[in-house]
Amino acid sequence: MGFYLLHLHLHGLFRGRDLELGRDADTGGQTTYVLELIRSLAARPEVDRVEVITRLIHDKRVSPDYSQPREELGDGACILRLPCGPRRYLRKELLWPHLDELADGVVAHITAQDRRPDWIHAHYADAGYVGALVSQRLGIPLVFTGHSLGREKQRRLIAGGMAHDQIEQAYAISRRIEAEERALAQAALVVTSTQQEAEQQYSRYDHFRPEQAQVVPPGVDACRFHPQELPGEEAAVAELMRPFLRHPAKPPLLCICRAVRRKNVPALVEAYGRSALLRERHNLVLVLGCREDPRAMEKQQRDQFQQIFELVDRFDLYGRVAYPKQHRCEQIPAIYRWAARRGGVFVNPALTEPFGLTLLEAAACGLPLVATDDGGPRDILRSCSNGQLVDVTDLDDLQQALETAAADPARWRRWRDNGIEAVSRNFSWDAHVCSYLGMAQRRCRELEQRRPRPQTPLAAPAAPVKRLLLLDLDVCLDAPDPAGLQELRRRLAADASCGIGMLSGRGFASARLRYHELHLPPPQVWILEAGAEILYGPEGAPDQDWREHIAQGWQRQAVEQALADLAPRLLPQPAAQQGPFKVSYTLQAPREGVYEMVRQRLRQGRLEARAHLFHHWFLDVLPLRASKAEAIRHLSLRWRLPLEQVLVVASQQGDGELLNGRALGVVVGDHDRSLDDLRRRSKVFFASRHQAWGVLEGLDHYRFLRR
Repeated sequence: MGFYLLHLHLHGLFRGRDLELGRDADTGGQTTYVLELIRSLAARPEVDRVEVITRLIHDKRVSPDYSQPREELGDGACILRLPCGPRRYLRKELLWPHLDELADGVVAHITAQDRRPDWIHAHYADAGYVGALVSQRLGIPLVFTGHSLGREKQRRLIAGGMAHDQIEQAYAISRRIEAEERALAQAALVVTSTQQEAEQQYSRYDHFRPEQAQVVPPGVDACRFHPQELPGEEAAVAELMRPFLRHPAKPPLLCICRAVRRKNVPALVEAYGRSALLRERHNLVLVLGCREDPRAMEKQQRDQFQQIFELVDRFDLYGRVAYPKQHRCEQIPAIYRWAARRGGVFVNPALTEPFGLTLLEAAACGLPLVATDDGGPRDILRSCSNGQLVDVTDLDDLQQALETAAADPARWRRWRDNGIEAVSRNFSWDAHVCSYLGMAQRRCRELEQRRPRPQTPLAAPAAPVKRLLLLDLDVCLDAPDPAGLQELRRRLAADASCGIGMLSGRGFASARLRYHELHLPPPQVWILEAGAEILYGPEGAPDQDWREHIAQGWQRQAVEQALADLAPRLLPQPAAQQGPFKVSYTLQAPREGVYEMVRQRLRQGRLEARAHLFHHWFLDVLPLRASKAEAIRHLSLRWRLPLEQVLVVASQQGDGELLNGRALGVVVGDHDRSLDDLRRRSKVFFASRHQAWGVLEGLDHYRFLRR
């Protein structure tokens, strides 16, 4: 059979036609790349089926196209849209709390089919997080492309004078970096656009291994981007520029990008405005996406446009600078060709540029380049010899490069011809897809030889149930009200179709002893040792598949050694609280910062382990694949029990991840206040009563025992 490939592209606005490029900071070059990659893969004879999963959006502010669960792209390719968090459109920094729900949806989609994808390709950090979860749950190899990386963005913003807390508030940068680390720990292959990405950007990540990375430069659609003028396009572009340019025949300095801080467009306007030579010889054309009401823009976009408008006014650039408010996606190739026919130059002034697909598009249309001396442009100009690199942080250097770029007609023609020929030879989509398929197939086969893909889970030792109630043995039933416990006991005994599961950080002997004191119906499953152990039935038959799954890469002794010097602020708990897949500690005052230090040590040691903090004082280090939340997902797959039929009761600090995703959640009245941030979640009910009475209140809210 041919390949079945699944891609994840979660943020922004994604559809198969009329991409709204530049509409906001989340809909840019990555969107174009993913769509072109999907179509090019689907056209290959060795590929049977390609799907790209994105977010389902119901929002009157955006097109109803994004509310369609499925969109066919032809040739065995389609877009699938799954719900994730609120129905409205959200910028990517607000998606993090809802990505577990999307991961649950992707797993449900895959397991509902007869065939699983050969690999999953995740684009950007948010998709990398989801892809890592799906990959580890189902054993499907993961391919990861970061597109732009959080550590590099953070470095640039700090260098630009932005404070750490401002960066965190604006970009949720720690969540992004953590997701990238998790994706790199799980990935079989990391696809980069340039060697510089691997050597200078990915190398800053603790879980990155150089042998993971392969450079596969993106391709250009030669059917759209070429130097031949098409009928009618000259007049259409001229109409776009007519309201702005006094002398439209002048060679334009063309910039096409999103209006975001990283693209550094105000610096280009200032360099142009400062130069009498540039103002005399050239027009400046800024195609910065489509915009409607400025009040509907994100603050970053408004700020960028405000700076541009102020610079136009300051240097009196009216009649020399064009910034069209609207354009169609299919007009972009025509704009490149319009600029090339006038002897113009394409300018990329970005502070950081992972690759720069617009540079290849411009080159394919015969437009020479002046580009930032960062990332992808270095590789492109090394291959194409069709322009020059410049330090865009130095306005004098940028101004001088622009002044000389089109000054020599013979050199301009040489750059034009070099670019057209080099893009055709080195950057075709056919070459890109052939390299991609070969590398991904080889890496995924190597991974499966080391880690065989798990088979479809078998039935559990206990008989499957229609619904499952998971109770916290350590806190919410720790000191129950006798009357409430008696009522809970009666209600559970009356509904044989609802199974009971116990969640605890304890071992089996201690948990069973405590459970017998409650006189509740026998549990079907125990999730113990903070999620490192799954046992079935009253006698606690172990789930060997789970043990084998979480044992991959686990090095208990190495974890202890990595954390040994954190004493006395981090003290090992007694031997009775330890386990083969759990290293338990107690934090000592002052405890501030210890949790982050533990996580840093685990990453720096490249240990496949995660730290979990409970009750603010108790810290467990588990295998990377182990947690209470992941144990619940494993159980759901094993029993073929939809997560919507699972009700989780939570109350303590550290239980937040249990309430992410598709499972139903109840937070009892006497809960830790750290859980209050979850009050807006549609599938999390906050009970007003304590202990067993709070559990009963949640059961009534969801009608869980009467369905």
